[in-house]
Amino acid sequence: MSEKRPVAYVTRIECFSACHRLHSKLLSDEDNKAIFGKCNNPNGHGHNYKVEVTVKGPIDETTGMVINVHDLKRIINDVVMDVMDHKHLDLDVPAFRDTTLVSTTENVTYVIYEGIRKQLPSHVHLYEVKIHETDKNVVIFRGEYNE
Repeated sequence: MSEKRPVAYVTRIECFSACHRLHSKLLSDEDNKAIFGKCNNPNGHGHNYKVEVTVKGPIDETTGMVINVHDLKRIINDVVMDVMDHKHLDLDVPAFRDTTLVSTTENVTYVIYEGIRKQLPSHVHLYEVKIHETDKNVVIFRGEYNE
């Protein structure tokens, strides 16, 4: 039996700016206006998002780390900064441009979570992705799916 290792949570915070239009390809223009209001503006609107990525895992006996923060930063850059920063989410980001996903903060959080999860080493678990869309609106995704 292997030795029990202490488990720690590590959070990395980054900020990115992006614009989007809340508009569902599955709804009529009238329904989109009724549901999303001013956020359905055809020209879009922007946010300065703050994203917090929290991973958890055993503390390595040799390095004293769950994950090298430089590696976590590189993964976040690959998934978030290089793809979404200073972009129009609906026009520039394939996860929204090429699908019916509406670029709500809920879906942005989900897309980031799945992208980061795929790049983490097997001993590190992605605990959550939290996005602050505004000072008052925050979304958390922890990889949970309904049945």
